[in-house]
Amino acid sequence: MDGRDIWNELADLFKVFGDSSRIRILYKLQEGEMCVQDIADGLFMTQSAVSHQLKILKMSKLVKNRRDGKMVYYSLDDDHVSTILSMGKEHLEEQ
Repeated sequence: MDGRDIWNELADLFKVFGDSSRIRILYKLQEGEMCVQDIADGLFMTQSAVSHQLKILKMSKLVKNRRDGKMVYYSLDDDHVSTILSMGKEHLEEQ
């Protein structure tokens, strides 16, 4: 991958963090693995809205899923996601 591709991918990644609904979902998933309904109930969002945002988060490799029968459970893809969130929050709190 050439340098230009990595910069475009990094810019695209930060665009994903530019939506407050997605940020709220990522923070909720820091509590642990959850199904769409649990996320929706916890954030007072519709299942449809949560599913839409989870699709974007999954495509961006920020969230992963696991199927158990008919249920699908979502979790943060790795510890880097929590680190990005906490560093952003820490930066804002310093100001």
